[in-house]
Amino acid sequence: MSAFRDSVESLIPSLRRYARALTRDADIADDLVQDTLVRALRSEKLFIGGDLRSWLYTILTNLNRNRRRSLARRPHMTELFDNNPDASGTEAEGRDIARALAALVEDQRSVLLLVMLEGLSYREVAEIQSVPIGTVMSRLARARAHVKAYLEGTRPALRSVK
Repeated sequence: MSAFRDSVESLIPSLRRYARALTRDADIADDLVQDTLVRALRSEKLFIGGDLRSWLYTILTNLNRNRRRSLARRPHMTELFDNNPDASGTEAEGRDIARALAALVEDQRSVLLLVMLEGLSYREVAEIQSVPIGTVMSRLARARAHVKAYLEGTRPALRSVK
């Protein structure tokens, strides 16, 4: 196996983690990762060096955007949450965090996940999302404020995407 393929293979767990957090659906996330890997391996000759991880995240992010655009043309289904009052503290807290993330607009959620979950730098996220670093910082600040307010019980209204 080539060094390129070995490097791609080593990044699969982080791609899956990001895709699952981004989509909140294991099956959709696995499909996104598979499509990302297929595109990356088919385009191996086009990769001229640089940060492979950022390149793969860019492919995954673009595939997810295309998927969401396609879904936007379809009727929207609302997800029902389990409001079990007997849930343990950590289980309930986990649901609250999941709800707070689900309430974020897509661009804010993806920036928050790339920085907090995947540990990418602002510059790397800016390159992946094709936006200025200031936009990354703004989206991240808004996402953090939204999640904090949501967890404190104020549940803020959704804000526009910058």
